[in-house]
Amino acid sequence: MASLNVGNLGDYLREQRRTAQLSLRQLADAAGVSNPYLSQIERGLRKPSAEVLQQVAKALRISAETLYVRAGILDEKERDELETRAVILADPSINERQKQVLLQIYDSFRKENAAEAAEAAEAAAEAAPADAPDAERP
Repeated sequence: MASLNVGNLGDYLREQRRTAQLSLRQLADAAGVSNPYLSQIERGLRKPSAEVLQQVAKALRISAETLYVRAGILDEKERDELETRAVILADPSINERQKQVLLQIYDSFRKENAAEAAEAAEAAAEAAPADAPDAERP
């Protein structure tokens, strides 16, 4: 069977499983997947669904978003935003109203920064010459 482009994910899962001192069978049981299927994921032969990654992450007590990025389901930027939101929502020291206010502030800063980045990119595009001079023209 040809290896898919998930070797990085498989290596990472194996490393996390060993760090957690779990056998392949123990992790498979905890995640609710078959032992052979988990073995194939670790060897890069199978690409798991987001649901399976969620179950494995829960069993390993690691971030599912990290596994999503390694599997190519989520890009790094999206993961950072999701993790920030998750940390805010999981904080037991602030109440629900405070969490919502923090998320609104966070969203407003992201929108403001995205708008500034778009303006800077537009200005750079306008400043660049539309047609570079041709070296062969007199």
